Amino acid sequence: MTKMPGEFNRPKPLTKVERDARKAFRQVDAKQAMTEHGIAEKAFSANRERLKAERLAREAAGPPVAAKAETKKKLK
Repeated sequence: MTKMPGEFNRPKPLTKVERDARKAFRQVDAKQAMTEHGIAEKAFSANRERLKAERLAREAAGPPVAAKAETKKKLK
């Protein structure tokens, strides 16, 4: 039988077993996604803290040597 444009077959209704299986798979997928998100969030936070510590150490050490040379040239 040939379908006319715009026609479609209705999907067959899901049985209770199929609905329960889909629900179980969704729960497992959601738990896995939350675990992956947590791991990524911890990695991001650790990297941010590392970069912040490096920046604070650079700032505590004083301005870079090149910046000091430029200010001396401007004063002359």
